[in-house]
Amino acid sequence: MMLSPNQTMVTEFVLQGFSEHPSLRLLLIGCFLTLYTMALIGNIVIIALVTSSNGLHSPMYFFLCNLATMDIVCTSSVLPKALLGLVSEENTISFKGCMAQLFFLAWATSSELLLLTVMAYDRYVAICHPLHYTSRMSPHLCGALALGVWSICALNASVHTGLMTRLSFCGPKVITHFFCEIPPLLLLSCSPTYVNSIMTLMADAFYGGINFFFTLLSYGYIIASILRMRSAEGKKKAFSTCSSHLIVVCVYYTSVFCAYISPASSYSPERSKVTSVLYSVLSPTLNPLIYTLRNKDVKLALGRLLSSFSH
Repeated sequence: MMLSPNQTMVTEFVLQGFSEHPSLRLLLIGCFLTLYTMALIGNIVIIALVTSSNGLHSPMYFFLCNLATMDIVCTSSVLPKALLGLVSEENTISFKGCMAQLFFLAWATSSELLLLTVMAYDRYVAICHPLHYTSRMSPHLCGALALGVWSICALNASVHTGLMTRLSFCGPKVITHFFCEIPPLLLLSCSPTYVNSIMTLMADAFYGGINFFFTLLSYGYIIASILRMRSAEGKKKAFSTCSSHLIVVCVYYTSVFCAYISPASSYSPERSKVTSVLYSVLSPTLNPLIYTLRNKDVKLALGRLLSSFSH
């Protein structure tokens, strides 16, 4: 797109962040710093437990280790810059920095949605086909599934970031968010955003729609299988193996649907900021707690790890 003589290309953006609520600045700094610290420590502990404990060398915990890595990428792509914006006078981000943030956030969030579907399939095989679980969920298949998730979602993030770099931005340059995200960036473009909008809609349909359907389908079979079990103890044990994953799915999909499943015309900066905190900050913080507090194997491994440090 040709720029008119009185237009200049934007080389940096200003992240609005939470500047319209100056009275909440100290509270937000405290909350974000606490949540980021908890998310980092919690997810690093999960990775350390899974890699060091022989009792956790199973497909479920292998995928959990990948989930923890995605959570670290997600929070680290958003919170350090958000915290810097809260403590500094002006919160600017270069065009390249904005595109990098967009890429890593899109990579982590889409990977998490796809991985939750893979984890739902893992629980389906474990509960509905327990005798074939070891052969079906072989280490080779688990590695291929994890690599597929990371690769497909890296490609997805590359497409969206690449399309964004092709757009012209000639002012205004204030992003009505606390990080670089597709909807507020498209509103700032002075060139056609039709292709970007179509690709975003397709990604939403795949990651938010199709993945959600397959996750629901897996749990439909799981619940039906549990209800057919005759012993109460068997039902309790079966449900306990998938309850943590089910809670994580509910928390994550609720926040993602609130943030993205709405028409572009009804985009609200205030609502978007709140819902973005849910999936980019709160969910990565809660995931390790959910899996640690509700999982006997993880609690035992954590106990062993802590006792080895104390000795």
